[in-house]
Order: sequence, then structure tokens, then C-alpha cells
Amino acid sequence: MPDLTRRSLLAGAAATTVLAATASRAQSDMIAAAAPDLAGKAILITGTSSGFGRLGAEHYARAGARVFATMRNIPRGEAEDLRRLAASDDLDLHVIEIDVLSDEQVERGVAEAMRINGGPIDVLINNAGIGISGPVEVQDMEATKLAFDTNVFGAHRMARAVLPGMRAKGGGQIFQISSQLGRVIVPYGGHYSATKFALEAMGEQLAYELVPHNIEVTIIEPGGYPTEVWVNRNIYTGALKERIAPEHAQGYPEVVARMGTEDGSGRSADPMDVPRAIARTIALPQGTRPLRVPVSGGAIPQTAINEVTARTQLEWLGRSPQLGPVMRAVHER
Repeated sequence: MPDLTRRSLLAGAAATTVLAATASRAQSDMIAAAAPDLAGKAILITGTSSGFGRLGAEHYARAGARVFATMRNIPRGEAEDLRRLAASDDLDLHVIEIDVLSDEQVERGVAEAMRINGGPIDVLINNAGIGISGPVEVQDMEATKLAFDTNVFGAHRMARAVLPGMRAKGGGQIFQISSQLGRVIVPYGGHYSATKFALEAMGEQLAYELVPHNIEVTIIEPGGYPTEVWVNRNIYTGALKERIAPEHAQGYPEVVARMGTEDGSGRSADPMDVPRAIARTIALPQGTRPLRVPVSGGAIPQTAINEVTARTQLEWLGRSPQLGPVMRAVHER
């Protein structure tokens, strides 16, 4: 059990502001300096057919981890490509079918990973996610349910599936792949921010509740990167566009006309920033891993929000005899 009283709660608002800023800089320094040696770690990732998930699966395996790369709709070419890579490069990488929308596939896939591993996994990376653009009003219930089921309920299903094993083992890590848009909002982004705000809240609550079990939660907040998320978003958004009822579309003619035509090809940031940040966070000593890690090739607009919410949580509940210790254990790292 971690030491829940290693720091006392700072009293004033000014003092906690300094604490938040200092902690943020210290966490960034630790992540930059840590070597990503992942030998002995069993890591399960969702959504590995492309993007951060695909890049991460290979990165963690090359760093020595046993990786369970999961994706839906197997058999598919992306799964076979990963299997060939594992065989040719002698990587401890296993491809398993998991559609995070399916209770049965989540349970079966996690059980298969644990069977291969000979016990509970060490790290869950909730990476699977989708975006569907457009004004909130034009988001029909089909699009709304799909967005929340994938981005929020899917992560919840995965956490519930791995947590009993992690608790029995006495520790573990969960990563929630959120977004800058889990803290700030761009108009006409559909329910993407709403789902990522929910994912952030769920991740932070889990972080508090799992302190007694030595299970740490880190929320990764990427900026915009040139991954296939743009292609997939256009597919989902284009399908929605065909279904929009005229009474909803007529309020936003110019926005609706652009739906399904997003272009992320002009972005030049390296998508490997995200797997590298995750690997370095995994390699940090327990008790020093930050709750949130912004990752961006450009601006990081959510930093001030992250700092003020941490300060607010501590000022509100940090002195509580029941909740204060877990709050401080998460925020005073």
C-alpha cells in the first residue's frame, strides 16, 4: 500500500497554485528522463489496427513488453501484418479480437490475454475511440450512442474486465487515451468532447478509488496528429450526413456541407510522441506517475485547466479524513 501521507495538504490557494505548477514541471521532467525499459510488463491495448494503438503495440514490444494488441473484425489485414511482424522480429506480441462494444468479446479477449500471460495483465491502454463531427443538434441517436459506447462505455468495459486480476496481483496501470478536447471544446465537433470529458472524469475517479490497490491511472491528452483518425471520422461523419433530417440541417448549412471532408494530412507532428510518452510513464517508479500527461506537437491549451482542477479537488476534499488521503496520493506526486 502506498504512503498516503507523504505530503501535507498546502493550505492557501496561492500555495496550491505553486504546487500544481511545480508538480506539472516535475512530472514532465521525469517523463522526459525515464528510460522505456518495459521488460516483464504485460500490456493490453485496444484499437491497434492503426494510429497510436498500432504504433504503440510495436513500440512496447520492442521495449521488451509482452503485448496483447486487440482490434475488432478479425480476420483483417492489419491483424495479419502484426502477426507477421511479431514472427519475423521475434516480438512477444499477440493479436486478439476485441470489439469494445461487445461485453462478450471484452470478457473473452481479456481472459485469453490472461491465459497466454499466465496471470493478470500489468497495463491496460484504453486507446479505441472514434469521432463523428458536426453540430450537436444534427447528431442523431445512432451517432450519439455509437460515440459514447465506443469512447466511454468501451473503456469502462475494459477496466471492469482487467481490474479483478490487477487487484488480486496487487497492482497495475490503466491509461485512458483522451484528447486536448477532453478539457477544451471546439464548436461543431459532435459529441467528441462530451465523450472525452466523460473519459477524463472516469479516469480521475478510478485513480482515486484504486489508490488502496496500488493501481495507477494516467490520462493521456494528445493534440492533433496525422493518424487515420481523420479517415475514420470522415466515414462515420459522412454516414451521419446522409441521415440528417432537414429540420436539423437547415440551422447550419455551411457546417453541414463540410461534414465528412476533414483533412488531417497537413499535420506534421510525430504520432510516435504518444507511444513514447506512455512507455516512459510506465517505466516511472510507482507513486510518481502523473494523473495527466499532455502530448502535443504544438499548443497545449489544457495545462491551466488541469492545474486548477487539481487544486480545486485538493482544496475541496483534500482535508477530508476519508477522501483526503487518496486525493493527495494522486495529486501530490
